[in-house]
Amino acid sequence: MRIALLSYRSKPHVGGQGIYVRRLSRELVALGHTVEVFSGQPYPELDPGVTLTKVPSLDLYAPGDEFRNPHPREFRDLIDVQEWALMRSGAFPEPLTFSKRVVKLLAERVEDFDVVLDNQTLTPPLLEIEALGLPLAEIIHHPITMDRAIELRTAPWIRRKPRTRFHVEFPKPGVWRWYSFLRWQREAAPQVRHILVPSESSARDVVREFGVDPARVTTVLLGVDDRFRPPTQPRVPGRILAMASADAPLKGISVLLEAFAKLLTERELELVLVTKPKEGGVTEKLIDRLGIADHVTFASGLTDDELVDLMGSAELACVPSLYEGFSLPTAELMACETPLVVSRAGAIPEVVGPDGLAADVVEPGDVGALTEAVAALLDDPERRARMGAAGRLRVQELFSWAAAAEKTADVLEKVIADYRVSRLAAARTSTTEENKC
Repeated sequence: MRIALLSYRSKPHVGGQGIYVRRLSRELVALGHTVEVFSGQPYPELDPGVTLTKVPSLDLYAPGDEFRNPHPREFRDLIDVQEWALMRSGAFPEPLTFSKRVVKLLAERVEDFDVVLDNQTLTPPLLEIEALGLPLAEIIHHPITMDRAIELRTAPWIRRKPRTRFHVEFPKPGVWRWYSFLRWQREAAPQVRHILVPSESSARDVVREFGVDPARVTTVLLGVDDRFRPPTQPRVPGRILAMASADAPLKGISVLLEAFAKLLTERELELVLVTKPKEGGVTEKLIDRLGIADHVTFASGLTDDELVDLMGSAELACVPSLYEGFSLPTAELMACETPLVVSRAGAIPEVVGPDGLAADVVEPGDVGALTEAVAALLDDPERRARMGAAGRLRVQELFSWAAAAEKTADVLEKVIADYRVSRLAAARTSTTEENKC
């Protein structure tokens, strides 16, 4: 197959999207398929054999230059104007404007592809791809309605004065505007020919939140790259690790910080957060309020090998998220034989398994339960070792990028066949109507 893989943004090392695009495209090529990735900024890092076509935006959310006002010379067309105007209104326009740009590109290259696979852009303009002559399948990692619901519960009603030009605390009206792109997703999702999701939890949520026919949803588990492996060096005593976007309420980092502060009253510990915190953001403020700054460090900009080494250096890791559509970091930590304490939220229990062998599972948002579980695991090195081994075995049995690519390819073959049948049926109907006239 000749596959056009779309991704409106593909940050290479964090956030999951760029990692997904890189691993899946690599394994599809290994199966003999041709893959061309169409991406907006930030662009992905891709493996040899995968082609990248850049679909540049105004890049209005680049770290360190967020919400900028472009110079007039930067505007190339009305799509750029729309992107800037929507951003200034407090909305998030990238999915919509990327869709419009990529449809224009594909209109000129219909004969180059057999199928289009979109990575969660999910806007109505993408539906025009089928009218061009190409079948469209969609990847939805989880419905972003879940993110919005959690953020609305934690957002303030009143905008506070920014400490810097880049520090803004959105009130609830601002949250509604920021997530206004969900109306496009709700409109597009029921009309997409087929949807791939990474977990049964996500499948249920997509059906419920977006009104999608369950028969058009297929679960394809994600994979873990072979580079994630057990450490060769001793783990750092007292080191706890968390992989998360620190200032996103969805990730539950505030719960972990509260628990960590309680643990510090009796133990000498270190918490490493793999993220780059927002200057003056809620995480930094909470760390200062709890008086734990000397025991918390941040790690960002890591290479893949550095990330693997860090994951394997911790005595245990926490995934305190309030919701996840899959949680790839959880599976990667399991591959490193790092014992886990995780939340019973979204797909996380599916990833770690139902038997409790690979992780201790606590209720999301429960500081007390998280504190007790971490303390018990820190006090039991033998159970940590058993848990780490069980986690790695589960990853080896279930989470393979090669298997994910094979199942994705099977779904795309069916999408192509279904599209051809529907086109033939539409042509016959049109002919019949013309004959009646």
